[in-house]
Amino acid sequence: YRWTNDELDRHITHAVKDFSEAISYEQKAVKATTSGSREIDISSITDRIMIEAVEYPVDKFPRKYQRYSLWADTLTLLGDEVPDGSNANIYYGKLHTLDATTSTIPTKHEDLVATGACGYAAVEWAVHAINRVNVGGLMTPKEFLTWGREKLSYFKAELKKLGRRNRVRVRSLYEPYYPPVSKSTDYGP
Repeated sequence: YRWTNDELDRHITHAVKDFSEAISYEQKAVKATTSGSREIDISSITDRIMIEAVEYPVDKFPRKYQRYSLWADTLTLLGDEVPDGSNANIYYGKLHTLDATTSTIPTKHEDLVATGACGYAAVEWAVHAINRVNVGGLMTPKEFLTWGREKLSYFKAELKKLGRRNRVRVRSLYEPYYPPVSKSTDYGP
């Protein structure tokens, strides 16, 4: 075989990470707040890629989403409401999983992840095959490199089309944390 199982696993993992960055696995975590503190520790949320929204207080209709800032594993609520120790819902995206028994990748995108893994494997083999004797001739490394780059180019273009940064998002606007600076009025010193 050209690749060992470990090498193929590495390429598959690389493709899954790239896919997850574009289309993360959507999750919701319920976190307890601390009374009187705006900070929520989210270090227990593993494989986190992004935080989409924070709902506090929970079980209200319409839902009350809070403005927040994120620094490392500390999420700080910036809204007017100070937590009272009740729960907050954190909507976030995390890495997909793919192994021999389970997959969180949507079925319609499995071939795309396989294409990315093929591209990474072909490019790696092209680098490995340089200055080595092989039965394919002198052009084998170049052909592997070209084919691998084509696969990766397609993979990345599809991820860009599908990615969360290119989606139309339905959201409500929040009141800004800082008041807007007037460009036409001078309030003086």
